[in-house]
Amino acid sequence: MKSIIFLIAGLLFLYPTKVYSQAVEGVQSFSQPEGSWRREVQEAKKEQTKIKPLQRFYDDSGKFAIENITKAEQIFCYEVFPLDAKYEGYTIDGFPIRGFCGIINEEVKNLIVEHFFASETNVVFDKSEECVIEPKIIIRFVRGVDYTDVLLSSPCHSFAVFYGGNVHVYNYKPAAAIIDALVKAFNNKHIEFISPALLNQLLPIGVIQNEQQRKLINRRNEPIRKWIEKAEEKEIKRAEENKKNNSGWNKLKMRNLNTAP
Repeated sequence: MKSIIFLIAGLLFLYPTKVYSQAVEGVQSFSQPEGSWRREVQEAKKEQTKIKPLQRFYDDSGKFAIENITKAEQIFCYEVFPLDAKYEGYTIDGFPIRGFCGIINEEVKNLIVEHFFASETNVVFDKSEECVIEPKIIIRFVRGVDYTDVLLSSPCHSFAVFYGGNVHVYNYKPAAAIIDALVKAFNNKHIEFISPALLNQLLPIGVIQNEQQRKLINRRNEPIRKWIEKAEEKEIKRAEENKKNNSGWNKLKMRNLNTAP
């Protein structure tokens, strides 16, 4: 158990919190580098030996919910806290968002699949933990336009799978130390969350990625009074220009020289 915790902590310390992509254009994008067939064989072997979730999770949440996790193309981490009737900010699965805690890499994803969904000893089925769920982290596994959310609770050690409006909660007390290690490591990745819609982001990151987004947020965060003042200034300027264009020599209508007097 200790070796797993150290491995999780180490991988989370190293994984990136931003998306970096490299596009290859033209004919090169269709060419295969030398030895690619060997890698394809290795990938096929990996596919055969890949850790598979227990059938119980498929039965509870369905094939698509679990495949979103095992075949995720992007994985996002969000810090959350318990439901609050007075809270009016952003939420995910009904839980208030405290912050963004990064993008999870493939190695950490595989550890989560192995120790949460493929272990027969870490999860206690059909017996709930005798405590109240305390939400800490929500991990969103995205595949295409579909996604599955996994909520981690601590110190009431459990996790929940959200998909298609349904939720299934599992007792994770036998491996409580793994949840604690994940929550602690993710909390160290805390970044302020901003609405992806305000940032014009297609991916649900919620973190400023460039200077253009920073300017956009700064402009939207200006006080309402400042917006009104700017509108009033424009209106005054427009009125002054109209007055100038309709006064003095500008007011005179010149006779067309091509017409008879």
